[in-house]
Amino acid sequence: MLLGVIRSRFGKRFPLFLFLLAAQAHAGLFDDDVARKKIDEQQQEIQKLKADLDDVEARLKKLEGSQAMIDLASRIQSQNADIAALRGKIEELNYGLDASQKRQKDFYLDLDTRLRRIEPTVAAEPAPASSPAAVMPPAGGENSAYEADFNLFKIGNYTGAIAGFTDFLKKYPSSALAPSAQYWIGNAYFAMRDFKNAIAAQRALMVNYPESQKVPDALINIASSQQELGKMGDAKKTLESVVSKYPSSDAAAKAKRRLDSLK
Repeated sequence: MLLGVIRSRFGKRFPLFLFLLAAQAHAGLFDDDVARKKIDEQQQEIQKLKADLDDVEARLKKLEGSQAMIDLASRIQSQNADIAALRGKIEELNYGLDASQKRQKDFYLDLDTRLRRIEPTVAAEPAPASSPAAVMPPAGGENSAYEADFNLFKIGNYTGAIAGFTDFLKKYPSSALAPSAQYWIGNAYFAMRDFKNAIAAQRALMVNYPESQKVPDALINIASSQQELGKMGDAKKTLESVVSKYPSSDAAAKAKRRLDSLK
């Protein structure tokens, strides 16, 4: 019925109307195809862009990994340098320790030699002719006290020996054994690695008993303490003074050997 109405309205132009209507419908279909084509093209472009982005991200990841390897290699190299430096310091410390142990060994060997020379009952050191001790030997109390303190030193009770010899010097300041007591105080401090007090004790011997036969040995002990403190120049001067002032002493021969080792 609708078609009859349209036919009656358009009359002879009805075929033209149908043609236009068909053309318009075809144009609509064409527009849809173009749109779909553009959508497909855009989707393909999106897919391409996405693929490109994935590739960029992959490259970035590889670059990040490479930088991480570079950083790691740099840290390893830095750590290797630190390790090498630490090894150098350890070698220096070991060298210093070996030298210190050698000096300690020399000291104890010398000390053992001196101990072996001492009689079971400690003999008094010869005193100057002007001293009363030159004509009167130490009293029994002095000798016993000295022996007791010296025994503490021999068994390694250095603190006790220092206290005992210090008390001995207070009680018997004019004893012929006083220089020896002061000398062993210095040696006890050295054995305890208290090198500053060892030097002070031996210098006290030199000041209070400058004529004592223990002075050259006290100087050797001072030089050893100075070496342990790292004062090599002072140690060398001290050893040279032993050689120049006491050339015929056993201490001078030892000082010469020490000086040769310091060259």
